[in-house]
Amino acid sequence: MLKGIKIRKIGTDNIPEMVAIQEAILQKKVSKKWIRMVKARLTKQEAVGFVASMDDRVAGFIIGEIKGGSFGLEQSGWIEVVGVHPGHMGVGIGRVLAKKLFDFFEKKGIRDIYTTVLWDAGDMLSFFKAIGFDRSPFINLRKHLD
Repeated sequence: MLKGIKIRKIGTDNIPEMVAIQEAILQKKVSKKWIRMVKARLTKQEAVGFVASMDDRVAGFIIGEIKGGSFGLEQSGWIEVVGVHPGHMGVGIGRVLAKKLFDFFEKKGIRDIYTTVLWDAGDMLSFFKAIGFDRSPFINLRKHLD
């Protein structure tokens, strides 16, 4: 583990810190919808997440979920949300958080982990590739309702 980094389970009490990190990443306010989405994910029984703290301040977070039997897959792990404060990017916090989540999934018997990334999010694609992700058998489809 990185020196000075403490990893612990995430809770709804970490939402303000997660919002601050997300706003620093986006360089704008996050929507109330994003906050509701995070809170909903954190309160699901199948959800798991961790925060990384440096100097008693949250520097990053990750939320995952175990999903089973959907889309023709066996039970699998999913990374739903991940963020590292821009002031702490590039030092391995995301990698440590992902490893903690992978270890949790492995203890639950999960062998396949998935996530989705916008096609033009080069930084996120690079991060996920660096921690061992590759293309999945999925093709994302969308229908927009007016």
